[in-house]
Amino acid sequence: MAWILLIIAGLFEVGFTSCLSKAKETSGVTSTIWTLGFFVSLTISMYLLYKATQTLPMGTAYAVWTGIGAVGTVLMG
Repeated sequence: MAWILLIIAGLFEVGFTSCLSKAKETSGVTSTIWTLGFFVSLTISMYLLYKATQTLPMGTAYAVWTGIGAVGTVLMG
């Protein structure tokens, strides 16, 4: 179960990175919506990473989480 949470956390990391990029590119209300999406995705990602590290070693979980985020962000970009 911890691995599933970690994978989902990594996907939300891609989400918050993408939202941050979109917030930078837009203005006004649209930028505010993307910023809100950033904070929601960030919160969910960090919480799921925290839950996964209750079972998995921190180094392993962080490396996988970062790897998913890095590869996903490159693919989204």
